[in-house]
Amino acid sequence: MVLPDPVFNDVKVSKFVNHLMYDGKKNISYEIFYESLDKVKAKMADSELSALEIWKKALDNITPQVEVKSRRIGGATYQVPTEIRPDRKESISMKNMILYARKRGGKTMADKLSSEILDAFNNQGGAFKRKEDMHRMAEANRAFAHFRF
Repeated sequence: MVLPDPVFNDVKVSKFVNHLMYDGKKNISYEIFYESLDKVKAKMADSELSALEIWKKALDNITPQVEVKSRRIGGATYQVPTEIRPDRKESISMKNMILYARKRGGKTMADKLSSEILDAFNNQGGAFKRKEDMHRMAEANRAFAHFRF
């Protein structure tokens, strides 16, 4: 059971912060997250969406719908495309956003995260590319969809 976060009163934010956290340092994770949202707000000052809405839209943009799972059938291994459960979709998109934010150049994690959020919002960046790749893999292996289990 995840409790909603203190500022936006939103469970999704808490889950994201939990993924972001290292060594149980949740307060630092919250600081990083809120600071990056402030930076997003500063960069998107003319947008009518709030920073939180921009972040949610960005997460939606990098959320994959299908993934491939390896399935062994009689000595051959097939990449079988499968639908993803909603809770796993959310988790994957959060993890990808954080992963690619960490890989970016930039001064602080808040900087990196805010630019990754903006990229995802505009359908670009590492995490978005990752989603596209997952969809491409699933599309390429559509012939094996009948092996779904």
